[in-house]
Amino acid sequence: MTEQEAESAPSPEEIVMGQKITDLGNQVKDAKADGKPKEEWDPILKEMLALKGEFKTKFGKDFGQQPKPKKKENEAAPQEASDKNKEKRAAKAAAKAQKEAEKAAKREERERREQEKADRLAGVGQDNFGDAKMVQSHEVTDKKWTKIENLKPALAGQKVLVRGYLQVSRGVGKGAFVLLRSTFYTVQGVAFQSETISDAMIKYMAGLQLESVVDIEGTVIVPENPVESATQKMVEIQISSFHCISKAKKALPFLMEDACRPDEKKETDVGENIEDAVVKREDGSIDVSQKTRLDNRWLDLRTPANQAIFRIESMVGCLFRECLMKKGFIEFHAPKLIAGASEGGAECFTLDYFGQEACLAMSPQLHKQMACACSGFERVFTTGPVFRAENSNTRRHLCEFTGLDLEMTIDEHYDEVLDVFSDLFIYIFDGLNERCKDELERVREQHPFEDLKYLRPTLKLTFAEGCALLRENGIEQDDYGDLSTENEKKLGDIVSEKYKTDFFFMDKYPLAVRPFYTMPCPENPKLSNSYDFFIRGQEILSGAQRIHEPDFIQERAKAWGIDLSTIEEYVNSFRNGALPHGGGGIGLERVVMLFLGLPNI
Repeated sequence: MTEQEAESAPSPEEIVMGQKITDLGNQVKDAKADGKPKEEWDPILKEMLALKGEFKTKFGKDFGQQPKPKKKENEAAPQEASDKNKEKRAAKAAAKAQKEAEKAAKREERERREQEKADRLAGVGQDNFGDAKMVQSHEVTDKKWTKIENLKPALAGQKVLVRGYLQVSRGVGKGAFVLLRSTFYTVQGVAFQSETISDAMIKYMAGLQLESVVDIEGTVIVPENPVESATQKMVEIQISSFHCISKAKKALPFLMEDACRPDEKKETDVGENIEDAVVKREDGSIDVSQKTRLDNRWLDLRTPANQAIFRIESMVGCLFRECLMKKGFIEFHAPKLIAGASEGGAECFTLDYFGQEACLAMSPQLHKQMACACSGFERVFTTGPVFRAENSNTRRHLCEFTGLDLEMTIDEHYDEVLDVFSDLFIYIFDGLNERCKDELERVREQHPFEDLKYLRPTLKLTFAEGCALLRENGIEQDDYGDLSTENEKKLGDIVSEKYKTDFFFMDKYPLAVRPFYTMPCPENPKLSNSYDFFIRGQEILSGAQRIHEPDFIQERAKAWGIDLSTIEEYVNSFRNGALPHGGGGIGLERVVMLFLGLPNI
């Protein structure tokens, strides 16, 4: 026996334990071969496995493992393979390489065909359809684009180039129908297979992701029947070319078709604004929830109704400026970051201003008074954001809204201010009806509403008269208590029925419910020279004659519990003479909401 063999020989104990494991293994095999139930041979199996574990622990190797022979340090290297084995291996390697080469060739051919198909469907190498080059301002061509809103029967037979969002695209047989949208105008385009319109082009049009930006070129035709799904009902485009300018690269969170559906029922305009869930209509279609709309606001704003609403809002601001400029007002810009609360209230957003406490302006009130009455500008207005830290989860309140404020001097009575406000609102309402006809129709298509009724001049009631109207109709209301939202709505309905107007104002409000700078009524100290304007039973303006005597301002501020140090600069501005004056603040978003009869701001 060699030295290596002696070292690898098992010990007597190892032989005994190995024999026992072998015997137990044979018993298990025999039991299985005889078809005996597991209950009989399972204990034997477990005993064998346990013994195997003990064997490994004791001898440092698995049962049945053959020891690896140790190499002698100076053992010679194995002899090289024979020439015959070398030839076999070389032949085998060559065959394998040939097989891999054939696979690679087939794969490349398959990929080439797939790429050709993709390129064909994408319009690569085609002049009349496909993905256009990115617009990077690298060239100026002689192309002329036509606005969708200008597509009318007078252009029949003419070639046009139009750009817009792809709102609808569907393949029908050997043709494709698309609906293209720009702002809140839409037009239908059609294409059918022909010598110049390939099957690939039809598939490209029908398969393009909705809301992609596309250019379509074609001939304007007048269809036999109006296209009810488009704003440009009396025309459609016979498409000759179709190119994608910017492809929508992710799935839409909702279909524009669902987001544009007309309201099935009128949403309540009072009460808490509860986040709505997905709602199915009676016909099975989906209403897009408010949460989904706000989470994807950039898409929601593409709907024709929202496009129109924001354009109407823009026009309100334009008309506000126009009217006041004609009446001798000038625009100024009030600060939005101030040292103290604008109106003495606690509901303001505070922030650190280099170690000092500051707040976002709740109103330009104090600054417009200073500009108007103390600085000699006499008639001023300002527009801009207003901040209210009021956690009012209602359908008509916002923590940030756009204020339209004006302030003007008066000669002897605050009715002078009321006359300006009456003229202003009538100017705005007339202007919207004259200049925004298309926008109003786009809103009405999705959110039906009745045209606003208003009188010339505006209906004026006193607060006491308004309270009396409520009581006459069985509604409790104190002459010296503030109006609740519910009672405002009810009063609006009563006034609309009795006076045939949706727009009116009331003055002589109780002094206790107005700001500290409000001038008290000379005839009744419990009342004030203040007023509110209403549209469809909801307040859209609050204003008053202001106190212009500094000592009186301080007296009223103390009555409100206001720290005089926070308004010291304001009060001091009245100590060098101040003109009698009055004004008011308008909430832009609420005016738009109520003019359009929308239930939620």
